[in-house]
Amino acid sequence: MRKLFILTIVFLTGLGNTTQAQQEAMYSQYMFNTLAVNPAYAGSRNLISATGLLRSQWTGIDGAPRTTTFTIDAPIEDKRMGVGVQIFSDKIGITSTTGAFASYAYRIRMDKASLSFGLQAGVSQYRADFSSVSLNYEGGSNDAAFQENTNKLMPNFGTGVYYNSDRFYIGLSAPQLLNNKFSGLKVEGDNSFAGKQAHFFLASGYVMPLGEDFSFKPSFLLKGVRGAPLAADFNGTLWIRNTIAFGAQYRTNAAFAGLLELQVTPQVRLGYAYDYTTTSLKSYSGGSHEIMLRYEFGFEKGKVLSPRYF
Repeated sequence: MRKLFILTIVFLTGLGNTTQAQQEAMYSQYMFNTLAVNPAYAGSRNLISATGLLRSQWTGIDGAPRTTTFTIDAPIEDKRMGVGVQIFSDKIGITSTTGAFASYAYRIRMDKASLSFGLQAGVSQYRADFSSVSLNYEGGSNDAAFQENTNKLMPNFGTGVYYNSDRFYIGLSAPQLLNNKFSGLKVEGDNSFAGKQAHFFLASGYVMPLGEDFSFKPSFLLKGVRGAPLAADFNGTLWIRNTIAFGAQYRTNAAFAGLLELQVTPQVRLGYAYDYTTTSLKSYSGGSHEIMLRYEFGFEKGKVLSPRYF
């Protein structure tokens, strides 16, 4: 309970000010969850692709973030367009956010690449159960900040652009542009509010062949939001015979991660990531775990497929 109380206080610190931090759920395997970051990604794999991702962050801490997301996308109209759906659930402490977004991408096909422009729209439901918090100080039960729960439906929309070839991609996006307020809670003498800020993402990656059996895949994801420092994930993965991969990641001022990927069949890919935090939470946390499963439809039996890296 003490650890949950710490997380609650950290969360409530932002209620008296406009929230100035990274609010979007984070993923170490962001390269397999691109639709959640950039709607222009829809249909870019040229087949129906479904991905599920489960992240348990800061294990050992009560109320630590738990994130689940499912995405599915497909090309349409002779692969000149793409459509996709994202469903997600993100919980931390007394708060939870669940929602769904639909994505559309218009694709300009080139000889060896494509350029896509995407839009997405959807809704999320934000809940904060303040009344469930146990206040361990005299008179705490009369604190107005803990008397009223929050339950709010928040529509939003976003946009992005995405360029990719067989071995390279780069994308710029803002998946949720509206600055929704979490609640009407005010602090005396302060005109600011607790709300969701627009986030901007720049992602890129490249596959470098290293002979017949090996490939090296570096990538990065830059994350920006008004009022918070620019954050970045840097990633490098070594693929062996396009079947198994080992990698490492560095998240600026936050964590190191180890990565494992396995192409089980031409249709099924598994991924696992373990994060070790470098912040003060390392004294309380056993690290973070993330599992990814991707399934792709439409393969013809016996057909030889070229590797799909992104």
